[in-house]
Amino acid sequence: MIPVEDLLRLVLDEGGSDLHITVGAPPTLRLNGQVTKLQVPSLTAAETEELVRAVTKDEQLKRVYEQGGTDFALAFREDARFRVSMFLQKGSLGMVCRLLPKKILTPREIGLPPALDSLIELPRGLILVTGPTGSGKTTTLASLLNVLNEGSRKHIITLEDPIEYFHEHKKGLINQREIGVDVPTFAEGLKRALRQDPDVILVGEMRDLETMEAAVTAAETGHLVFSTLHTTGAARTIDRIIDAFPTGAKEQIRTQLAGNLRAVLSQILLARADGRGRVAAFELLVNTSSVATLIRENKTHRLAGDIQTGTKYGMVSLEASLVELCARGTITRESVLAKAQDPQVATQLLQDVQQ
Repeated sequence: MIPVEDLLRLVLDEGGSDLHITVGAPPTLRLNGQVTKLQVPSLTAAETEELVRAVTKDEQLKRVYEQGGTDFALAFREDARFRVSMFLQKGSLGMVCRLLPKKILTPREIGLPPALDSLIELPRGLILVTGPTGSGKTTTLASLLNVLNEGSRKHIITLEDPIEYFHEHKKGLINQREIGVDVPTFAEGLKRALRQDPDVILVGEMRDLETMEAAVTAAETGHLVFSTLHTTGAARTIDRIIDAFPTGAKEQIRTQLAGNLRAVLSQILLARADGRGRVAAFELLVNTSSVATLIRENKTHRLAGDIQTGTKYGMVSLEASLVELCARGTITRESVLAKAQDPQVATQLLQDVQQ
């Protein structure tokens, strides 16, 4: 059996993003977006437990057996940090170790829409970054917070599970609080944060109704709030929030979102055409008076039209983002059509580019 330290080193050496440890399969790396099994024997339950125990503490193991899983950050030598997600499956231990980049990328390096530059300077409101698990939401948020930390004298509070990027105090002041270590829950952390004189609050994830209520209230009361949801597309994101509220409160939350939402950035990761890693594509909805009306009147199905015609406000449709990447040769035409929310629109945009 390969020691876990050697497996983590292999992730670094091969340019991988994740290490998977589970019973009945060899140790597995994710390389260029694809899972790649090492050419070694499959792990037994005893071997898997030994590998998991090598990177965990007793209280973390206890949490797994009580709750079915836990997440935490792991420092690896001088070289790197990993986010470890430990879990039970078929009664046996398993884990996924995701490599956390040491360098915080700039918005331009990530390819973020330029309209975000002014949006993150707003004094209050709610900015949501959405996308599937592993789509780079944390990297995007770290980049945006770093811009604020470097360029303005603001107090930033983050609530994270776990803390993935370490920020230093720069022009601003930044306090990072880890769920389960520094504060029990996102909702509780948000309530306490409001008493700690923040200008900007990052809520790592809006997991439940209580957290959603607290985040919207914080945005309403004069704070700039960033958060994430595991949704794809602006319309689905807004519907997801509204659907979380009981029937009698839906009209109120629509009104609150219409007035306090500033933007929804939705992102996905795609394999590069040359096979060298992955690249992000984005959809950006900016809350204009027209968008606010659609949210208030429960017509979110029409938001896609506003995004397509809202380029003067800095809006970007996912299809336009995908086609731009394709036109540069960064991704393939097949990737565009596979990932587009509206393949017909994507096809038309591809034809326009080729003419």
